[in-house]
Amino acid sequence: MLKKLYIKNFTLIDELDIDFHQGFSVITGETGAGKSIILGAIGLLLGQRADSKSIKQGADRCVIEAHFDLSRYDMEQFFNEAEIDYDPEDCIVRRELTATGKSRAFVNDIPVQLSTLKELGDQLIDIHSQHQNLLLNKQDFQLSVVDVIAGDANELKTYQQTYEQYLTAKKELEAFRQNIERNRQNQDFLQFQFDELTNANLDEDEQEELEQKCETMSHSEEIKTALYTADNLLSADMTGVVGNLHAAYSALKGVEKVYPAVSELVERLNSSYIEVKDFSSEISSQLERIDFDPAELDRVNSRLDTLYDLEKKYHVETVAELIAKRDKIKSQLSDIENCDEQLAEMEQRLNKQEKQLKHDADVLTKLRSQAVKSIEKDMLSKLAPLGMPNIRFVIQMTASDAFGPTGQDKVTFLFSANTSTPLQPIAQVASGGEIARVMLSLKAMISAAVKLPTIIFDEIDTGVSGKIAEKMAEIMREMGQKERQVISITHLPQIAALGTTHYRVEKEDDTQRTTSRMKELTTEERIREIAQMLSGTDITEAAIQNAKQLLRL
Repeated sequence: MLKKLYIKNFTLIDELDIDFHQGFSVITGETGAGKSIILGAIGLLLGQRADSKSIKQGADRCVIEAHFDLSRYDMEQFFNEAEIDYDPEDCIVRRELTATGKSRAFVNDIPVQLSTLKELGDQLIDIHSQHQNLLLNKQDFQLSVVDVIAGDANELKTYQQTYEQYLTAKKELEAFRQNIERNRQNQDFLQFQFDELTNANLDEDEQEELEQKCETMSHSEEIKTALYTADNLLSADMTGVVGNLHAAYSALKGVEKVYPAVSELVERLNSSYIEVKDFSSEISSQLERIDFDPAELDRVNSRLDTLYDLEKKYHVETVAELIAKRDKIKSQLSDIENCDEQLAEMEQRLNKQEKQLKHDADVLTKLRSQAVKSIEKDMLSKLAPLGMPNIRFVIQMTASDAFGPTGQDKVTFLFSANTSTPLQPIAQVASGGEIARVMLSLKAMISAAVKLPTIIFDEIDTGVSGKIAEKMAEIMREMGQKERQVISITHLPQIAALGTTHYRVEKEDDTQRTTSRMKELTTEERIREIAQMLSGTDITEAAIQNAKQLLRL
């Protein structure tokens, strides 16, 4: 329930601090006095988009704050999930706008995202404005009314989860079928590619080895000359390093016993002799192996050309990538061969999902069908006293073959104000006043099914007057008696008189500025306000007496 509303520097409002009460309250005032401004401020608290132009001229920011009593409503889970402190007796919602265009929102002094504020606002206040009457044109709104009265939120959520799984399975199956079709169209080409890569006998290390071999064979004469030169320098009979090292070793070895100081040199010369001799042997061996073979070089170049051509053809750079390409094609060919089995499995899975979806849709249909009978009966009982004694209101529910986000049901509200007119879709035949009465009756039913702390009706009395308006006021007052707060913005004295609390919005002009104010009226002020609504600017004694009669004083 809305307990207090504080507004500062919002459009025409300097500062407003007003208390609200449980039950049925009414707000009156001249057209243009600022009632819509107050609704706009409340709308910002509910998460609507902000505009810096809404800030009162000359101010650098505006503040809108409301206090709510949530003690009769089970909302603790929302606060826990949103990580917001929970105070059921005094929940404070605040919105701040700056002239620079910045907007901040707080719940119990905790900064929150606008999405969180909107989600909370949807659970705190329902504002029914005149444009909402247009919702009767929309079948999804009509279906949502049936769902609310049916109380099928859990079943609808279950259906929607199954529906998402069904769509996913259907999408995957379609994609798989398209992939199979593409693969089958390319099967011969894929087989050709696989055979070509398989017949190439690819080896991941082959290319590097062949490139090294080609490099060696292409420079065989140069290599052979270098090896021959090195071999001659090391092992020539008279001048070779190996022979000279051995001679030096033998000379020192001969005097080692009489001159021990050379022992270390003898060892080092011996080690060097052994290592250089090993060098010489290896060089001689490699020299023997170097033999230029033009045929072998042609074979190596031919094989490299084959590998290079394959890499270019398949847009890769290494033999390893060619092997990966071959294996991928093999997998594709295997999928083509085994696709029928996999396709059957996916179709079976989709059929299972469809059966579950049909079951969930049938559960919804059953609950909705039961609710339709209750709605039709309740609407007739509510609309007949509202000046439509011959009213006919029927909810036509038809089933679609296709599944949709809300099931298979299509709902249409059919309406006739008298017995001689055939039933037709309500938006096509109902007048503005009739639609207002239908919407009020629907809201009364919805409010009984959904525990909304506060409902605000913005001139729902459009197109009605007299006794009908009084009956509408009685419905709103009855709604306000069931642990609910109902606020009606009205121009009709019959509705204003039945409010348990009465507020007036007025506009004050001076040479400097125009401001809007709102106040709670005393009994005497209510009498004069309703009398003025009855008679106009000049309040007559008859109007005052009529006002007292309406107020039942």
